[in-house]
Amino acid sequence: MPSSVFFENKLLLAMPVMMDPRFERSVIYLCSHDESGAMGLVVNRALEQLNFEGLLEQLSIETEGEVPDIAVHAGGPVEPGRGFVLHSADYVQESTLIVSQTLALTATVDILRALAEGHGPQHHLLALGYAGWGPGQLENEVQENAWMIAEPDDEILFNTELDLKWPRAMAMLGVDIAMLSSDAGHG
Repeated sequence: MPSSVFFENKLLLAMPVMMDPRFERSVIYLCSHDESGAMGLVVNRALEQLNFEGLLEQLSIETEGEVPDIAVHAGGPVEPGRGFVLHSADYVQESTLIVSQTLALTATVDILRALAEGHGPQHHLLALGYAGWGPGQLENEVQENAWMIAEPDDEILFNTELDLKWPRAMAMLGVDIAMLSSDAGHG
């Protein structure tokens, strides 16, 4: 399969035909995508029942000073107890996955401690769980018009209110969401 069909370091924007309610109006940042499958984080869904301070307590991470108010996102339905931090590439550990020149992914408690103590990456998004696809699955969903593909945008990823990420990402592509139909093949 040619690498041109892989969507690593892209945004997936759920189309109205998306039948899975877990992904309705989702914006997903794709951290990896190759012939073995794809992995990404939903970046526009917060966990209501857990905040950063509560997460640190659950993990028995002690920190100095006041804990910053950091949202914990529902990154996807796969392994919801596993944490990931999508962040700017100004912070790198040995275990950090460098996704692009500007974005990286780290899944260690060290980055949580760094965030709590104020010396982590400049931009960050903390998520529990991830979205995953098997070989060829995402490519098929894109071909069936379940997803639109967009370039990643730091403003949308890190600085936009959750309920505005999907419409702004669609607008970035020139799509008027009022004109979208939930019926495949109609518009």
